[in-house]
Amino acid sequence: MQTAARKAAQPSRAELRRIVTAIVIGNGFVAYDFTVYSFSAVIIGNLFFPSSNPASSLLLSLATFGAGFVMRPLGAIMIGYIADSRGRKAGLTVSLTLMTLGTWLIACLPGYASIGPAATVLMVLARLMQGLAAGGEIGPASASLMESVAYRHRCFMVSWRGASQGAAAFAAALVGACTTALLSPAAMHDWGWRIPFVLGGLIGPVGWYLRRRMPVAAPLPRTRLSLRHMFTEYPRPFVCGLLMMAAPSVGIYLTVFYMPAYLVRTLHRPAAISLLTACLSGLVILVVTPLVARAADRFVSRKTLQYAALVASLAAAWPAFWALTHGVGDVAALVIITGYVALAVNNAGPSSVLMMEAFSVHRRAAGVAMIYSFGVVLFGGFSPFLVTWLINRTGDPMVPAWYLMAATLLTLAALKAFPEAEAPDASLAGASQPPA
Repeated sequence: MQTAARKAAQPSRAELRRIVTAIVIGNGFVAYDFTVYSFSAVIIGNLFFPSSNPASSLLLSLATFGAGFVMRPLGAIMIGYIADSRGRKAGLTVSLTLMTLGTWLIACLPGYASIGPAATVLMVLARLMQGLAAGGEIGPASASLMESVAYRHRCFMVSWRGASQGAAAFAAALVGACTTALLSPAAMHDWGWRIPFVLGGLIGPVGWYLRRRMPVAAPLPRTRLSLRHMFTEYPRPFVCGLLMMAAPSVGIYLTVFYMPAYLVRTLHRPAAISLLTACLSGLVILVVTPLVARAADRFVSRKTLQYAALVASLAAAWPAFWALTHGVGDVAALVIITGYVALAVNNAGPSSVLMMEAFSVHRRAAGVAMIYSFGVVLFGGFSPFLVTWLINRTGDPMVPAWYLMAATLLTLAALKAFPEAEAPDASLAGASQPPA
């Protein structure tokens, strides 16, 4: 009887396809638009933050990029609360709407030369909107995917949220490479830098339409939510989950987003290899993340495969960067980097599921969103800056390896301390059709 009720409560194959498509496209769009700003940071600095010192313009542009990170925790609380009180679909729609509005504002905004200080203010506003959206997206997206299938398929289903971020990194790097290669520097400065934002803006309405057509789940109880509630109700999952974000956050920001600059500026490799590295790394995340999650669903514990991946990436960090800093060829460097990314950035499925299973259904979306958002701010967003500063101070090009190893050790300790929920009865765990 209980098994039949569980089957009836779960979506059909057609509904499941709609859920996955809406979330993957929307989440990829959010990650793409939040990332693509970095490819145009220099031009945006010149156009919207004019200064007699080009370095000052770039710093102001990067500070605006960082403002998006600062807004992520607020977005996690606001949109996570909406998803936990009014339904996952409502939270997902709000996050995508904010990201679409912010993206189109950047794409169409006149520069400082045309409208003066208003251009600067509106650019900052657009980034704040994108930060709110990115902070609130992960929680309801992950919860929707996990709740749409039975226990034994959860890791695989949730992994598509992480895989879509790999696809977004690949797309952002590819669009950046194509526009840079096809347009002259003058054309890029005048209008070409807007192309990635326009392309992203065109995807936004498609994702919004798909999310509006998602099946409506059963209503959730409305409860108050604040950071204090998370600390008092779930102190151990929240703190341990936050520390578990060290390795994945540092891993993706150093090996995907910072690696191109590291290869060119620190290791003096050709500029062409930098964007190719970002493209391949995004592609590896897209392919490997679901495969690892599929394997993780076969284990009784959500922690088993995470331990294996973390230990493997810990063991590989020093040899990988030693080889990079000791003159291996460009092709070998690409193989080493993508191989390390496959080891270090592959746990989005089992780690997200482990965290969400520690929270009740009316705290689940907000809980995981707050963990991810605070974790990215604490560990990921500042890691390229800190690594660059440490390299300049010490002259040691191996700093990224030591930084990655320290983050991995912290995550291993937090994973061991994280309270794991008991698996349901085996008959219920498998009482569902496999993902379509």
